[in-house]
Amino acid sequence: MGLRIVPGAKRPTAAMYTNRLAKEKSPYLLQHAHNPVDWYPWGDEAFAKARSENKPIFLSIGYSTCHWCHVMERESFENDEIAARLNRDFVPIKVDREERPDVDRVYMTFVQATTGAGGWPMSVFLTPDRKPFFGGTYFPPENRWGQPGFGSVLTQLASAWNSQRDQILDSARDILEQLHKSTSVRSPRPGAAILDPASLDSGFFVFRRTFDTHLGGFGGAPKFPRPVIHNFLLRYYARTKNGEALEMVLVTLREMAKGGMRDHLGGGFHRYSVDERWFVPHFEKMLYDQAQLAVSYLEAFQITGDAAFAATARSIFDYVLRDLADPGGGFYSAEDADSAIDPARPSEKGEGAFYIWSASEVRALVGEPAASWFAFRYGVEEAGNVSQDPHGEFSGKNILYRAHTLEETSAHFRVTLDQLRTEVAKAERVLFQARSQRIRPHRDDKILTAWNGLMISAFALGGAVLDEPVYAQAARRAAEFIIACLYDSQTGILERRYREGEALIAGFLDDYALFAQALLDLYEAQFDRRHLDLAIRLTEKQQELFEDREQGAFFSTSAGDASLVLRIKDDYDGAEPSGNSVALGNLLRLARITGRPGFQESADRLLAVFGPRLSVAPVAVPQMLAACEFRLSEPREIIIAGDRGAPDTQALVRAVHARFDPNRIVLLVDSEKTRAALALGIPAIAAMHPLGGRAAAYVCRNFTCQLPVSEVGALTELLQ
Repeated sequence: MGLRIVPGAKRPTAAMYTNRLAKEKSPYLLQHAHNPVDWYPWGDEAFAKARSENKPIFLSIGYSTCHWCHVMERESFENDEIAARLNRDFVPIKVDREERPDVDRVYMTFVQATTGAGGWPMSVFLTPDRKPFFGGTYFPPENRWGQPGFGSVLTQLASAWNSQRDQILDSARDILEQLHKSTSVRSPRPGAAILDPASLDSGFFVFRRTFDTHLGGFGGAPKFPRPVIHNFLLRYYARTKNGEALEMVLVTLREMAKGGMRDHLGGGFHRYSVDERWFVPHFEKMLYDQAQLAVSYLEAFQITGDAAFAATARSIFDYVLRDLADPGGGFYSAEDADSAIDPARPSEKGEGAFYIWSASEVRALVGEPAASWFAFRYGVEEAGNVSQDPHGEFSGKNILYRAHTLEETSAHFRVTLDQLRTEVAKAERVLFQARSQRIRPHRDDKILTAWNGLMISAFALGGAVLDEPVYAQAARRAAEFIIACLYDSQTGILERRYREGEALIAGFLDDYALFAQALLDLYEAQFDRRHLDLAIRLTEKQQELFEDREQGAFFSTSAGDASLVLRIKDDYDGAEPSGNSVALGNLLRLARITGRPGFQESADRLLAVFGPRLSVAPVAVPQMLAACEFRLSEPREIIIAGDRGAPDTQALVRAVHARFDPNRIVLLVDSEKTRAALALGIPAIAAMHPLGGRAAAYVCRNFTCQLPVSEVGALTELLQ
């Protein structure tokens, strides 16, 4: 598959068109602020207009780094004729799915149920009271590729609204009733088994059947990284010692690291590969991918000791710190796939233009013989290794991938490995600097609480496993940023989004669960008890706002938003883990730490609700399966007594983090106050002290403890 070109088009100037989106902070909404479409943001003003004029709503949902969202904007939303039809017959509303996953989730459920597919841009037509009656994703401006043209869709739906309104309203009501039924989940019966261990085996065998044994990944092209699968399989391996579960993850991570989906010059991973061998990527970069993949590579390093996994994790972290870090400490959301092909024509953009190279560019910048060595190593071909696109813009261009190992390259050119390694590394630096002079892809600089939670967890683990203070500090600074800018300590409320000094949109289940998880991970890496205490408070607030106390589990949204026609308990672990899956893991960890029955009861109710889902469709909920591994494994408690910053304490902490041991909690007793607080959850902590003035580690299972040890070697033996 060749690279896709976004044809250039003259954008209308702000003086010609400015709509209500110009007052918004979302980068995606601002991209559409000067369309001729009279866009409204999601809210009461748009709803009131639809009701007063009795017009249907056209709801367009996307995000600022979405390639096909850009295409539909240029083809349709910048088209004066189509805009006039939209403005005349509909009330057009734009929604940033990353800011409002609640709105996106409701209408994506409808689109998937009625069309069998989903994606962005999402295009949905609603009654004035926001009930959906027709939807899809990308529509071309005219009939093509077997799809109806957007212009004809608008004409037909406007006609139908005028002539068959009652039937549309009846249909929309029926559809909504069916969606209510299909999305309603509850405990099947009182006393239902909360966890069937066979569900975990079923999950393993499903992933085993779909695993690509040669190229890694699960299923065929296009191949998406889905780190939640890695999370489950590695924990399944830890409990069962099933080597196949481990090998599936290791093969996938190695093949991904070699492919063009990885940015070999700048670090990080692109969104997905359009082919089965991880070669041609969709070039956008998402924060949530960087965070979750970094964790996968770190855990693979813990298990195998293979330095290549650690190096890949470092390259992800270094990319995020360089290109996605806000000066205040938080992390930005994404970078676009599209960028200018030619600086002289900045409006003409191509997917991946920032990242690809011709052989002549490499030679001119690097010089021989290093250019030939680099080309052999990274698959650079004279005629290009990218299929020619229809416009010929990328003929002769190359996507960098690891075509050969350093050892193979050394043997091929009969040059010493040390010289080759030095020269190839120098060529990488030269090309990276040259690339930095190109016009960069658009960066979405909003800061999302949930996605920052994922990144904080990754940096906390990276700092601990790699013993890297820079990563540890990044995790700490980001957590403090969220606490300072997106958390109200008086009300206990988290906000979803921060941009340009403004925190807005009350947080959803994902925000509470992922940030609470981040705080737990940060505590277990750095042992600041403020983070543990806040994780507890946030989980309590999450129970208050989102939990269905009667039927169990958590709604994705609180009860207060009247604009939503559905309130859903989401459980699908896709590109991101679901709020319910992460909440389950948090509740189980906190139940062990605090001893509070309320946390365990919430976890049990959640498992009672999703137990059938775990049995029937484990492939949909791998992160929930990972939490179940914790539940089944009789987690152990590791308590270290000693001064937090002392070398002997840190040596014991490093020994703990050197091992992959996901089914455990780690606590630090560094003061009498902390001892008293932690003993409320684990009474045995009251008697845990350093040994003879040296830090001591207490390793317990099911609250029965081994004799304490102060030597790293002795602790390592206990952990094995």
